[in-house]
Amino acid sequence: MRRSLLSGLVLLVLSSTAPLKGETVAVRYPEGTVRGFLVLRTLDGNHLADGDLFQNVSSDKVTCRVVFRFRDGSVHDETAVFSQRDRFELVTDHLVQKGPSFPHPVETSIDVASGRVSVRYRDDDGKEMTDEEHIALPADVANGLIFTLLKNVRRGDAPTTVSMLATTPKPRVVKLVMTAAGENAFSVGRASHTSTRYDVKLEGLVGFIASLVGKKPPPTSVWILDGDAPTFVKAEGPLYVGGPVWRIELTSPVWPQAVAQKR
Repeated sequence: MRRSLLSGLVLLVLSSTAPLKGETVAVRYPEGTVRGFLVLRTLDGNHLADGDLFQNVSSDKVTCRVVFRFRDGSVHDETAVFSQRDRFELVTDHLVQKGPSFPHPVETSIDVASGRVSVRYRDDDGKEMTDEEHIALPADVANGLIFTLLKNVRRGDAPTTVSMLATTPKPRVVKLVMTAAGENAFSVGRASHTSTRYDVKLEGLVGFIASLVGKKPPPTSVWILDGDAPTFVKAEGPLYVGGPVWRIELTSPVWPQAVAQKR
């Protein structure tokens, strides 16, 4: 099954039954209302999709939606609702992936409080199936929250471990480990900045996944600009198991006058 950028690393984990220890991330920088523009490209720069980020705050709950509309008509649409009372905790997550870029379309819904998980997918014969289960989800389940969490971890801290609900399509809880892996410089105009690169990976299950998909899954890397107002800069990783590594970056509007001048 195809899944979100970060959950794509864990979808085919079928054998992890040990207790999962994780940690909720403390709120250092509360989230606010945001509207942003994203672009999805291959690593060699080929433009695949245009993205929108919508984020609203109501009381202590934040609703964050990321939508990518592909040039081939495909859609990746994920909405995460989470609380930020002292620590970030997921409330609900809804993910839809469909179209030619996702050979196996899927729709997943998670309600943490009730433990209700619903997965709609197509089997190998193309028949639409629905799998609904109730699971005791840990407080640190992080579907749809990784970029937000990475803005709040401290660069010098030990690796941060969180839980992720993966669907194969049977839902299973696995662990992700987020580790600061170095610094990279970039510039905006004449201003230079330094970002921290975080690697997000499964703990101890890479070889098992490789045996299932026939190759070692590539790492997912996320770049965060530190400072008084940390922000996401870019990410590189697959959107689904066995898929290519794609890059998510911030982008800016293009005005009609600039388009005319370019022509």
